[in-house]
Amino acid sequence: MTWSTREVAELAGTTVNTVRHYHQSGMLEQPERTSNGYKQYGARHLVRLLQIRRLRDLDVPLAQIESMGFGEESPAVALTAVDANLTAGIERLKRARAEIRAILDGTTATDVPSGFEHLASRLSKPERSLMLVFSQLYDESAMADLKKMVEAETQDAGVEFDALPPDADDSTRQRLAEELAPQLAQHLSDYRWLADPAAHLPKGSRVSQKALLETAVELYNESQLDVLARASVIATALAADSSKSVLDG
Repeated sequence: MTWSTREVAELAGTTVNTVRHYHQSGMLEQPERTSNGYKQYGARHLVRLLQIRRLRDLDVPLAQIESMGFGEESPAVALTAVDANLTAGIERLKRARAEIRAILDGTTATDVPSGFEHLASRLSKPERSLMLVFSQLYDESAMADLKKMVEAETQDAGVEFDALPPDADDSTRQRLAEELAPQLAQHLSDYRWLADPAAHLPKGSRVSQKALLETAVELYNESQLDVLARASVIATALAADSSKSVLDG
């Protein structure tokens, strides 16, 4: 009993184009042809097609199936790798379900990076957005330090800054900068990499700095950006003085 390409494809629950692809990739050997050129598929071709389909149903990658010879025994190595991937996938799904449940219960937030959920209430909306961007630019070590920085700040820190209007007068800007600077200086002293974060930017300094700048410009108004710039200058000077005092002492 032999079948045409269309018939064997239908029996295997696949398509003619898929059968042709399996021929081209070497997963399925070419059948004999009749005198008029028509292909004649036998039972072993059907079995091989069903085997391939079975492996695909188990998520064995085509590349691994292609490396198996025609008619070989169950691919233990490939299935072991698939099993490991499925185990990891199950764990990811469990974590995702737990986080979704927490979100639905109102105990966590979606607009902060993973691991920052318990700090969401301490961050303003722009700060949450910045943290999400940070999580794509900084490595894990830097993100761990950023989490510590947020945890160290007082609950009401930056409240006036968050409400600062774009037309705030110069004296208000300067006062706010001076109020924010000591905490920034402490961060610079505790986390020296902040002064030169290149080693913690896997995507590269140029791309990361551009992304951070454009994000900050969109999230903060003119007065707030000015306050941040002033506070940064003051904090750098304070941190330098602190380091000098330690060395002199």
